[in-house]
Amino acid sequence: MKYLIVGLGNIGREYEGTRHNIGFTVLDAFAKASNTIFQDKRYGYVAEASVRGRKLILLKPSTYMNLSGNAVRYWMQQEKIPLENVLVIVDDLALPVGALRLKGQGSDGGHNGLKHIAATIGSTAYARLRFGIGSDFGKGHQVDFVLGAFDSEEQKIVEQQLETTTEIIKSFCFAGLARTMNQFNKKGNGKQENKNE
Repeated sequence: MKYLIVGLGNIGREYEGTRHNIGFTVLDAFAKASNTIFQDKRYGYVAEASVRGRKLILLKPSTYMNLSGNAVRYWMQQEKIPLENVLVIVDDLALPVGALRLKGQGSDGGHNGLKHIAATIGSTAYARLRFGIGSDFGKGHQVDFVLGAFDSEEQKIVEQQLETTTEIIKSFCFAGLARTMNQFNKKGNGKQENKNE
């Protein structure tokens, strides 16, 4: 069985370590823990890992955020990966820094990466792991905020949660979406989320 694990972000040194690039950060941590490295391939940086006999294709799109769907569609087709085996990791302004929410489908929430993926593959019914980046910005400063770095205290929280995201990815692949949601979502704000929300 194959799985496509996608971390959303923007390529380029100026974007490294920014809030908007948390998807890249999560995949970098997972790749390091899996002792694998990324290679520059079509539409993105790609690495391979395995979890209990399942093959994972790790993808960091090189298309820039607003065209992420091109990379997702290509690698789904290239590796013949069904939609139910796709997991997209994305930053979320609506969640506190470090909060994690796994969902089976849903709206793009105004996120251009998710919006383009849905438009390109023709469905919103793919799993997504939302990683909270906070929303501590003044009116008109959202872009500067998401393209900025975490402060030192936030970075500590992020580092702690990277271990959890690695466990979530592994669980998604060998235990399935529903069990993984039940295990990890309830650790967040005390309520479990319905995968159909």
